[in-house]
Amino acid sequence: MDIDRLTEVVFVPGMTGREELIRSKIIEMLPVGIEPDVDDMGNVTVEIGQGTSSIAFAAHMDEIGLLITGIESDGKLSFKKIGGIPDELLVGRHLDVIISSGESIDGVIGITPPHLREKVDLSWQNLSIDIGASSREEAEDLGVEVLDYAVFRKQISILNNKMVAVRSLDDRFGCLALLDLLEMLVSIDLKRKIILSWTVQEEIGLVGARALSQRMRPSIFFPVDSFACCSRLTGNVKPGNGPVLRMSDSSSLGDYGIGKKIIEKAREHSMPLQVGVTGGGTDGIPFQQQGIRMVPVALAVKNLHSETEYISMDDYDNLVNLLFLLATDFEA
Repeated sequence: MDIDRLTEVVFVPGMTGREELIRSKIIEMLPVGIEPDVDDMGNVTVEIGQGTSSIAFAAHMDEIGLLITGIESDGKLSFKKIGGIPDELLVGRHLDVIISSGESIDGVIGITPPHLREKVDLSWQNLSIDIGASSREEAEDLGVEVLDYAVFRKQISILNNKMVAVRSLDDRFGCLALLDLLEMLVSIDLKRKIILSWTVQEEIGLVGARALSQRMRPSIFFPVDSFACCSRLTGNVKPGNGPVLRMSDSSSLGDYGIGKKIIEKAREHSMPLQVGVTGGGTDGIPFQQQGIRMVPVALAVKNLHSETEYISMDDYDNLVNLLFLLATDFEA
């Protein structure tokens, strides 16, 4: 894993529905000579190779965040959660507030100190973002408008030289994996068409993938996304033991036959691979509903949807190698 490249994609803000900055970054990072298609929803798609069969991979660009819904008379910002953010993660957090120019200003969500409180309701509806303004006019002078957004301030931690923890690994590691895969594929003679998509608005209902599924019919679809671990439901799946076939979640079942063949292929190549069950859903669901076989290919992520999302760097490298194998040497 190239930590500098990971930092490039992780640190760009891009809340669901506001993916313009991360979309520009991904297009900038495409190999020289690759011209992407950007559809009306904002999905980015690249097609290479040719043939009667095609394999598609997708990763979502968007991250969870806070939509600014109002500027209060005291200069604080009211907001709405976009995506699955536990209320307990909001209190005491540093934020980047992204204004319409694309610039960010500092913000925090505070809490009444224990010295002064009897009982505090910490549900998100009772919280606000403090940007240091003392009036609505002062906040507006800083450039804040309704429908701007905020994301958690990001910091990368390298743990024991083998794990990386940072907000928005979901699904920026998937975005980077597709970029790395594309770098590997452009230099070889492909025997089939390979489609790579970076999608929008996954966190609120797979919106971008639903649009793609209406116009794209690959032979197999592989969403590249997170596998929330580690709990009784997810069993022994954990970071460090290889990428994961996410064969069941809250909304879908991966294709059993394809999953078994991937397991066999990984075994042939001595690739570490985990198989598991988790919650949530992926961009594969709308494709499956269109009758297209799919299996989510994932990394085990601790602390999903928090500031300390956590993956194994070796797992990432093995994931990219597995994706390359699926693209070049896999028949379902």
